[in-house]
Amino acid sequence: MLAAGQSLAQGTPMDVKKTNGCGCCLAWMERMEESGFAPEGDDMFAGLLVRYKLDMGVPPKMVSCHTAVVEGYVIEGHVPAADIRKLLDERPDAVGLAVPGMPIGSPGMDFGDGREAFDVFLIGRDGATEVFSSYPGN
Repeated sequence: MLAAGQSLAQGTPMDVKKTNGCGCCLAWMERMEESGFAPEGDDMFAGLLVRYKLDMGVPPKMVSCHTAVVEGYVIEGHVPAADIRKLLDERPDAVGLAVPGMPIGSPGMDFGDGREAFDVFLIGRDGATEVFSSYPGN
């Protein structure tokens, strides 16, 4: 298990706020490290983490278990690394990306062969959301 503040590797820095002992958060951080990011975890109490999400511009309907910031963009939940790279390449005027909930088969929730269909949403500065990419289930 990673200690709070421990970085997994050198790469694109990523600050991850999460609750202590969340296995799926740690698994997502490992997937990000495998994709060239350098996630650094910071544990927060649940109530403070929710406040942080809202303060960072994540609409309540987009909330998941962890919140990361990479190059000024908020990444909420189990967003695939390819979508984060696309966001960083395109640089839209937006808060960031979100995968609400915890869909089975998304990065960090990829235990076994099953996968639920899920969407990655772009969060606008006004709180509006739109589908950024979609992943089919099986």
